Order: sequence, then structure tokens, then C-alpha cells
Amino acid sequence: MSQANTLNLYLHPELSLLGFNERVLNMALRAETPLLERLKFLCIFSSNLDEFFEIRVSGLKAKAESSLSAEGIDGLTPHIALERIAKKTHELVDLQYTTLNESLLPALKQHGIDFLARDNWSDPQKKWLKQYFKREILPILTPIRLDPAHPFPITINKGLSIAVDLHDPEKDDSHNIAVVPVPRVLPRFVRMPEHLCDSEYEFVYLSSIIHAHISKLFSHVEVLGCHQFRITRNSDLYVDLEEVEDLARTLEGELPSRLYGEAIRLEVSKNCPKKITKLLKERFQLSDDFVYQVDGPVNLNRLMTLPDIVDRPQIKYNNFTPSIPELLTQQTSIFEAMSQGDILLHHPFQAFAPVVDLLKQAASDPDVLVIKQTLYRTGPDSVVIQHLADAARAGKEVTVIVELMARFDEQNNLATSQKLQASGAHVIYGMVGKKTHAKMLMIVRKEGKKLRRYAHLGTGNYHQGNTRVYTDYGLLTTDKAITEDVHEIFMQLTTQGPNSELNRLSQSPFGISDMLLERIRHEQENALAGIPAKIMFKVNGLSSQVVIDALYEASQAGVEIDLIVRGICCLRPGLKGISDNIRVRSIVGRFLEHGRVFHFANADAEPIVMISSADLMPRNLRNRIEQCTPIEDEKLKTDIINDLNAYIEDNSSAWLMQSDGNYILEGDSTLGKRSHANNTGNKNQQDSIAQLNAQQTLLKKFTEAS
Repeated sequence: MSQANTLNLYLHPELSLLGFNERVLNMALRAETPLLERLKFLCIFSSNLDEFFEIRVSGLKAKAESSLSAEGIDGLTPHIALERIAKKTHELVDLQYTTLNESLLPALKQHGIDFLARDNWSDPQKKWLKQYFKREILPILTPIRLDPAHPFPITINKGLSIAVDLHDPEKDDSHNIAVVPVPRVLPRFVRMPEHLCDSEYEFVYLSSIIHAHISKLFSHVEVLGCHQFRITRNSDLYVDLEEVEDLARTLEGELPSRLYGEAIRLEVSKNCPKKITKLLKERFQLSDDFVYQVDGPVNLNRLMTLPDIVDRPQIKYNNFTPSIPELLTQQTSIFEAMSQGDILLHHPFQAFAPVVDLLKQAASDPDVLVIKQTLYRTGPDSVVIQHLADAARAGKEVTVIVELMARFDEQNNLATSQKLQASGAHVIYGMVGKKTHAKMLMIVRKEGKKLRRYAHLGTGNYHQGNTRVYTDYGLLTTDKAITEDVHEIFMQLTTQGPNSELNRLSQSPFGISDMLLERIRHEQENALAGIPAKIMFKVNGLSSQVVIDALYEASQAGVEIDLIVRGICCLRPGLKGISDNIRVRSIVGRFLEHGRVFHFANADAEPIVMISSADLMPRNLRNRIEQCTPIEDEKLKTDIINDLNAYIEDNSSAWLMQSDGNYILEGDSTLGKRSHANNTGNKNQQDSIAQLNAQQTLLKKFTEAS
């Protein structure tokens, strides 16, 4: 590779992730996004930002405070990275609330959806809200007036609290502060009865109701002000796996600590007096960089439920019914359908139902002997778990590898494990020190005198909710070599052995990385030999330095490289003499792009297409159990390549990365405007160009196929 200064070859991962969140926020600004979906994107931005602070910023802060603090591959120290993150995030949060107040709320009001300010309550509404407060809110509030005997209460992570400024007239000019923690069981907004409303849907924020009746909580004192605030805390769990004897029990003990970790961010209402803001800053030991004064609810994510409450289909995305592959519709037995050839599922355009049906039929089929599955995230009340439990109760040998350390799903996975164990299933907690992130299901069925394996391998979790909004691939196969490899990986997981020798699959740690590096080098050799060479990757994140360096070298050899990277991308495209032949785009749209696909032209032989559970990040390639599956069927290969080309041709929802790490929205004819989240595109100029949106193209393709 070129001897250029390596500090200029890479981008900072956390700043890159913040750039993705900026692109999500942009969806809330774009006029072509349906109004209630714009509100959802505003909420998703809030949720993403919460996790960004809980995990990413807290990790950087720990590094900055450590004596071992060092520069990353991008050359930034944690201190400088935190400063840049703070500057950018303050800009984005200000834009978020400006969008809410000046754009979305007025537009929603025009559609009969209104959030009522306290000054606008009618007398009948005031009376109803007073009764609601007395009946539903007052009995469960615990106001705490601060004094030496009543210290500042412990505030839980992301919980709403109210700071109350009090004046005691009996003690001259005595001032005091009280804190009212707001229980999470209370809804963050309340719908008014229709007979009291001018519009069909009128709502009041919970904080407004409490503010209006705050005097009911304090007698003999004057309430001067009432100000909401919210603390975000470090939520990364630390479990010393070398010292743990029972991971499940240890994790159960550690989970409550997530609510009370180190304070990382303070959100407080914009009109909060300086003295109270100062008190909160000092209490939580936060600098101005980590204080966000907001003009509205301190947790916009709680508005996510609004679109489901209101009946306004004209300002939502159109509903659609996922299709089913034709081969599956022709057979009543999914085992019979799979025996006729590999079946590829592309969610959410195609239904997840075949995977559920596979488990359901396996649970009741007397010829099925064994079911093995990995579970990373499943969601509450999962039908997948129910079918596995039914299978175990029916006498099948059921083994489930549950990843207890799946971040923010730990509690659900503990409950899942207990339910499966109660049914008689064997539950394994993966490999010590390595998260099991592979997506695999294997069924062993007795057919005549032989045993036959049926497998599902995917890029996404066995989470039915996610399969409706995440784009992922899943392969249903009976291929002997592939299913033998799946068997070997399950054996490794249950025996805690080393990586198995596999025939067709690749497996992390290290196996996927080694395989990809070998394939990249082969494309490089082809390019140097004058053979057309091309690489297309679609992943959620790219931060592995060894993979980035290999792609740089391939680019210099003349390999054409298209990378579709949703989130973190530390590679810099378009660097002269280094990455001239690399293009990076990020697709942000109705569905969350989640599938991982690797395509190599391999022009001296046959094209190579693989789907994988692994992103191109050090944690996935070095420290997790992941699988990468080759697609052998030529038609299925072609289908995936065509899907990738649809993303490459997208000029509506695609953001093109520039060499400095900024993104330009393709289709914006100015082609110089950066993605500072205020870019809504020039629609008049775009109208003269055929607009191609990959997700809409795929949705239309599969809808027509059904």
C-alpha cells in the first residue's frame, strides 16, 4: 500500500456512527417521508442517541480518564473525539427539537393531531386533567425536598425527573429544591376524551400535567418553577468471565447496575434556571459539553407509540403483505419443499413465516429427532421460543445456544432460557469470552433408514418484529456439505472446542476474516492480470483495519469496489492513489438495512456470493462466533447480485461518502451539500431525474411476484 501518512487513512468509528444518526435525523426532515413516519425517525434518532451515549460515549470517556488513553487508528485521542462529538451532537439535538416544534407539530395539527400546551387548556379540560392527576398520577409520585436529612435521590438511567424550585415564605427568602422522580409505568402523554376536544386527537404531555398540579405535592411553600430533566448513564455491563461460575446468576445480579451507572449526559428543559442546571451538573459531575437544554420533552423516543394510536393511513407508509417463495406455496410440507432445492428468503419483502413454519412442523413431526438453534435476540412472547418449547415437551432433543450477553436483551434472554429449560430443552450460554452472534437453525429428521439435516442460516436474528422492518437474508437448505458444517459449529459451541475444519462455511473468530482477505487478494491478482475484478460488500459496519487495508491495496491494483455500509465506516473512499476505485454509500429509508452480503466477481471462474451474520468490525471477526454461508444456486446468486445492484443504482435514499468522511445525498443535484441533516434535497431539480429507491424497488418486485 502507498506510504501515505496512515493517520489520514481512517475515520473515527464513533464520529462515523454519529454521522449515521445524522442521516436518520435527515429522514425526519425530508418532505417525501410521510408525516407520521417523520415523527418515528425523530424518535429513532432519540433512541439511537441514547445508546450512543450509554455505550460509545461512556467508553470514550472511560478511555479519556484512563492513564492508558491512546490515539485510535484515525489519530484522534479520546479527549479530542469527545470534543468533536459534543459539538456535533449539540447541533443535531438543536435541529431535532426545531424540527419537532416548527415543522412536525404544526403539520400534525393540520391533520387533527394536537399536543396541548397548558395555556391552551379549556376549563372542562382543566377539570378532567385535575381529576386524572388525582386519580392516576398523585398516588404513585414521591416528591423529595432536599435538605441534609433528604439527600438528592438516586435517579435511574433515562428516567424522567422533575426539579422543583421552592420558596418558603415563612423563612424570609429561603429557597429550596425538590426532586420528583416520575415512575416509568406512567404514560409520557395522555389522550384527552374526544368530547372535550376540538380536534379528533388531542394529547397532553405527562410533564405538563405534573407541572400544572405540582402545588398539590408541596404544602406551605410557593412553587417558583418546575423543570424536567433526564440522566443517561453508562450501560455497559462488565462481567469477568474468568471469575464467573454461573453466568446466568451473575448477569441477573449485574443487570440492576445498568440503571445506576456513571452519569454521561444530562438533558434538561430549556427554561431551567441557571442555578438548578448548575446544581444538576455538580450533582452528576458533568461538564457543559454533556448538558443538553431542550425545548420540549426530554425523551422524544416515548412519542414512538403515537403513530399506532392515531388512524391516519394517509400520512403513514403504505401497508404491504410480504410474499412467499413459490416453491413453498406449492407444498404443504416445508421439508418436502426444502428437499427440492435451496430457498432464499429476503425479509421484510418476503415473510419470515417459512422459518416459523419449519420450527412448528418440526415440533410436531414424529420423524424429527433433533433441533438445534442459536438465539441472540428474539423479542418478548416469541413464537419461535414457543415452538422450541413444544418440541422439547414432545420428546425432541432440543438444544438452544442463548447469548445472554446480547446488549439490552439480557433480561429477555434470561427469561427465554428459563422458559426453555422448564420445557426440557438443553440451554447453553455460548462460548466463554465470545458472543455467539451466528444465526443458525438445524433440524435432524429420520427419513427411511437415513438421517437428513435441514438448516436455516441467516443474516438477522430470530426476532419476528425485526423481520418486518429489518432487511435480511435467510437460506433454507439441505445441502450435505453446508449442513455438516452447521453440525460442526454446534458441536464446537456445546463442547467449547476450537474452530472446526469446515467444508463450505466460514466461521469467526478469524475464519471469516481470513477467507475474505484471501478472496480480496484473488480479485487483486485478477486485476493485475488484466482480468475484470469487482467486489461488492453490504454490511452494517466496516472498521476492521486489516480488511480496510486489503481493500485499499485491491483498489490500487484496479479492483472496482462498491461498499454499501449502513453505519460505521472507517474507510475513506476516493483518496488519490489509495482508494480511487472505492465507492461507499449508506442507504437510509423505510427499513433498517441489516443484511450482510459479500460478492466477488471471480471472473476467472464463477461469481462468489455469501451471506453472513458478521459485520466487518474487529469484534465480529475476532471475538464472536459468526458464520458466513456461500450461495451455490445460480439463480439465487443472480437474485442477490441484482439486489445489490439495486442499492448501487439508488439515487433517492443513498448517501455517498466523500473522502473527508462527510456524506452527500445522491439525487441532490447540488452535489456539494454536506449531510448536516438540514439537507432535504432540491425536489424541483430532482423531478427531472428518474428516482430510484432500492427499498421501494425491492418492495415492488416482491409484491408483484406474490
